Amino acid sequence: MTNQKTIDIVKSTAPVLKSHGEQITRVFYEELFKHHPELKNMFNMTHQATGNQPKVLAMTIIKYAEHIDQLDMLTDTVNVIVQKHSSLDVRPEMYPIVGKYLLEAIKTVLGDMATAEILGAWEEAYQLLAQLFIGKEEKVYQDNEHKPGGFRGFADFQLINKVKESETITSLYFKPANDTPIPSHLPGQYVAISLDIPGEDHIHTRNYSLSDISNGEHLRLSVKRESCSPAGKVSNYLHDNLKVGDKVKMGMPSGDFVLQKSEHPVLLIAGGVGITPLLPMYKSLLGTGRKTVLIQCTPNSTTLPFQHEIKALDDPNHQHVIGFSNPLSSDIIDGTNVFEGFLTRSIIAEYIPSAESEVYYCGPKKFMQLVTQLLDDIGVPEKSRFFEFFGPADELRTEEHAQ
Repeated sequence: MTNQKTIDIVKSTAPVLKSHGEQITRVFYEELFKHHPELKNMFNMTHQATGNQPKVLAMTIIKYAEHIDQLDMLTDTVNVIVQKHSSLDVRPEMYPIVGKYLLEAIKTVLGDMATAEILGAWEEAYQLLAQLFIGKEEKVYQDNEHKPGGFRGFADFQLINKVKESETITSLYFKPANDTPIPSHLPGQYVAISLDIPGEDHIHTRNYSLSDISNGEHLRLSVKRESCSPAGKVSNYLHDNLKVGDKVKMGMPSGDFVLQKSEHPVLLIAGGVGITPLLPMYKSLLGTGRKTVLIQCTPNSTTLPFQHEIKALDDPNHQHVIGFSNPLSSDIIDGTNVFEGFLTRSIIAEYIPSAESEVYYCGPKKFMQLVTQLLDDIGVPEKSRFFEFFGPADELRTEEHAQ
């Protein structure tokens, strides 16, 4: 642990960081990529363009400043970052580079406020945090290497099948190109894919949820086509250009959005492509005796993926409920397992198995905000909520809740 003087100085900078944090992280990323353009290969540059990544980093830095003397309060945040870093093969030698440009960004943005004492304290604090991450990530890498089919970093995987699931979602089936065993994974986890797209100045890396349970036969990713640029660059390439037999670089399954070890009933709430991490959870709970309800929200039947796959699952403890926000005239609304309109408090209250239920949810940002508000309204405790969301969790309550 660092000394008390450093702790006091870093904690004292938290209010300033709240005012200037995003400006600091924007400058940081600009300088980082200017001097080390090869690092673009590891980042989702769409999140840079939209400002999401600078915002996430700023919130993380602020939390660290506030709790540098209570790191146990940051355990969940640290674990999420460790999983993300290990999926991308972040290495120890990258941390000094990041530290250099982060401190320079602090100095640039804060000017005279960034005294030598403050910069010295933050350099020490950064080293402490870097060593924390390096240690935890090395543990993940070693664990991965010892798993059947496991490896460190990225490995070549070959596309063996493509299946259209809906108008917008296509499933991609992969196996290791060297015929080694399929890496196992937990329901809800994701993998990183790196693509060398012709005409692009850097490799594009994205994380996609694994949309099927671990089966030893393949890894399945189900990708939604994003029509807007630059967000759609990778998804469009996967839909239109990646062919059976082609190879991609893929990381080990990662992520801690997984089922808790308990016997509580489960409510799964999916918005659009947010079904991808939740479907494996739904499948893995078959035959366990745990009451499980899956609410799947989508505009209509043309955008509803996996409907035949889910219908084929038979378990008296499982219930699949569909919500069509803009149904076709041919879509049958029976009011029991299919409802029309957006998700409401009364719908969740009707289908949540019990007051002790765990709730897992995933989907677009506005959908996540809506679900968060509805769970607040019916009093689902925070400890019973689990979700996958790129961005500061605080954002799920800071904007108007709408779907």
